[in-house]
Formats: sequence, C-alpha cells, structure tokens
Amino acid sequence: MAIKKGTEIRPAQGKLGVLLPGLGAVATTVIAGVEAVRRGLGNPAKKPIGSLTQMGTIRLGKRTENRNPKISEFVPLATLDDLVFGGWDIFPDSAYEAAAHAGVLSREDLAEVRPYLETIKPMPGVFEPSYVKKLHGTFVKKGTSKMDLAEQLMADIANFKKENGLDRVVAVWCGSTEVYQKPGDCHASLAAFEEGLRRSDESIAPSAIYAYACLKSGVPYANGAPNLSLDFPSMFELAKQTGMPICGKDFKTGQTWMKTIIAPGIKARCLGLEGWYSTNILGNRDGEVLDDPESFKTKEMSKLGALEHILQPHLYPDLYSEFHHVVRINYYPPRGDNKEGWDNIDIFGWLGYPMQIKIDFLCRDSILAAPIVLDLALFLDLANRAGMSGIQEWLSFYFKSPMTAPSLYPEHDLFIQLMKLKNTLRYMKGEEMITHLGAEYYD
Repeated sequence: MAIKKGTEIRPAQGKLGVLLPGLGAVATTVIAGVEAVRRGLGNPAKKPIGSLTQMGTIRLGKRTENRNPKISEFVPLATLDDLVFGGWDIFPDSAYEAAAHAGVLSREDLAEVRPYLETIKPMPGVFEPSYVKKLHGTFVKKGTSKMDLAEQLMADIANFKKENGLDRVVAVWCGSTEVYQKPGDCHASLAAFEEGLRRSDESIAPSAIYAYACLKSGVPYANGAPNLSLDFPSMFELAKQTGMPICGKDFKTGQTWMKTIIAPGIKARCLGLEGWYSTNILGNRDGEVLDDPESFKTKEMSKLGALEHILQPHLYPDLYSEFHHVVRINYYPPRGDNKEGWDNIDIFGWLGYPMQIKIDFLCRDSILAAPIVLDLALFLDLANRAGMSGIQEWLSFYFKSPMTAPSLYPEHDLFIQLMKLKNTLRYMKGEEMITHLGAEYYD
C-alpha cells in the first residue's frame, strides 16, 4: 500500500460503477437504500445510518481547534448520485424480485424504489455446485475453461462500463460462502494461476475467477466473504501489476463485530478469559448455505481468528493461554435475515474469581452489511484515485479476517482499526496524525 503524505488525489469526476457479484439480500439492500436516500423517498428519517462515508466525521488537529468535518467533506469521495449499480447472480431475478424474496426491507420501502430496482438485472454468474452445495444455480455461464469464464466476466465489465458511460468501476463481493479450502500450487504465482485457469484447475473457486477478472480489467476489488479468492500470492502479484487496491475478507457485521468491541475491553482491564461460546440462528440464503458443513468451516475459520489476535495469549499466558472458543451457526428459516447471536463469556478477575458476560444480539444481517458495502466501494475508489495499490490494510475495520502483508498478523481491535482508517485519511490529505497523547494541553 504505497502512499505519500499529502498525496495528490485525482478528483471524483463522472460516474462510478459498483459491480456486486451476488445480487442477493446484502446487495439489493445496498442498492435499494442508496436509491431511497438519493431520491429522498419515504420517511425523511431514513438516512444512510451505519456508513462512515456518509455519516462519519474526522477530527483534525488539536481538540481546541474544533475542526471536525464530515469524512465526505474532507476527502474527495464519489457522491451517491454518481453511483451506477450492476452485478452477477446465479438466478435471473431482477434486483426488485431478489429484494422481495430476501425479505429484508418492508413492502412499503421496496415499493418506493421498485421502478429503479426492476431496471437492474443480473448478468449470468460463474458457478460451480461443488463450491456452494446448498444452492442450485439456474442462470450461469458456460465456458470451455475457467479462463474462458474469466474472459466472459471481463467482457461483462467492459460492456457495463461502456453502456452506462462510466469513468471508473469498483467491485465488492456479496455472494455466498464457498467450501473451505487451503491455497494450492496454482495460488502461488500469477503464471501458475493463469495456467490453472486455462486447464480449469479444480482448486480455483468461482469467487477467485471474479477477483481475477476484475483486477485484470482495472477494477479495485473487495472480498466480502471468507472465500479463498483474493488473499494469496497470485492475486497480490496481479494487484501490483495492474496497480489496483484490494481488501478483504468477510464483512464484519454481527457477532464478530461485538467480539472486536468486547474483547479489547476485557484485555484492557487485564481480566482473564476461561471461555467464549457463540451461537447464531439465521434463516436467509446465507444461513442455508452455511448449513453445509464445508461452507460452515470456511465461516468458522474466519470467525475464530479475532480473539486469538486481540488477546495475544503468548504475551498474557496467565489470562488467555487456554481459553475455549466455540462458534455455532444454526439454519432456522423462520428468522429470515433477522439473525440472533448469543454469546456466553466466562471471565475471571481478582484472585481468579469467576464472572460472566452474556450478550443476545438481535440484529439484521443485511442492514448491518449494506453500509459496509457502500463504504468499501467509495473508499476503494478513493484509494485507486490516490494511487494506492495492493492490500489496503486501513480498511480492516470492515472485515472479520483482515488482509495484511504476508509477514504481518492482522489487527482485529475495532478501535485500533478505526484509528488506522482515520489516520490514513489524515495522512492522505497531509494532516497530522492523531495520537491522543494530549501532553501539549498541560505544558
């Protein structure tokens, strides 16, 4: 992530295309919400809540200076009116039909944006049943090889850009969780990966074909699922070659978001952890996909990493060396998109006396994910215009399994992640970093 202090940032002129592989619950919630906000439809209280780019502010200089502009006023972001949405799916439903089926937004809210949503129809998706065993795609591309499929995606991107008169395009994966896999030989270099595409190597996931096609097309890419699609040497090499920013993986929405809030607090007070038991009930398509053990393992591996990295048991063996961490996800159709996450946290304090923390988070999965998708699209476009290529660790704030340079461990503490994000914005604009030392106020 090469960046110079006070770097020159190209202006956000013209239209920005936002391509979303997977036009399901999350993607259609983003599209419908953006359209509602920019049209001023419905209840005036409906605002892009949860979005840093739209609602957040950033402190500049000393506290006594009272400079706290909105982030959207501080850095040159594309506006909501600049955005043009498109995407791929393995079902032919329009964005309206997909949103109605997902059941995230009310009928009344969907009715207000229905004409717009009906104009957004997916392009046929790249699909391999062995990677998402619970879904049976009916609207899929056919090709002679995986390279052929990648070239079809590249043609889709070029047509999307031309037909909509776009100046720039970014992509954010909003599709399903694929089965768990480890990197293989074809993931080790770009040459090996491209050869793997030509011979349809079975270890190349559909999501990785999207990532390859986007980067080859000059499209910055964010991976919103725990899939092996972006975080391996082949893609690092391609991102460097094309000068594209990349980030991922797995949107940090419900239970893991809570862990990255609570765990830093436990560690800050040097309280011990005996065990952390997490379970979820979820009834949307994501829940159905995760009902497959192999897809669940991919999600489980993403969810399990945060506590180890936050608590650092190798530095605090008396407090965290042997804690038990269990994660469960249960498919429960009546709940739909309204996920419920239960956490039982067994901690211990002074002289080893036990205590408990219990959390019951009744959240709405796509409502939490939608502003993340919007922010990632706008920040990736900003990074691209600022000449920032490769892994964008400053966007770790949005992910369960943040991508880092291969030699680094990921930072999971939500508050450190937010500090890094805002300091990156300050650095880009030539402002001083905020350390919160504050000694100068008492000199």
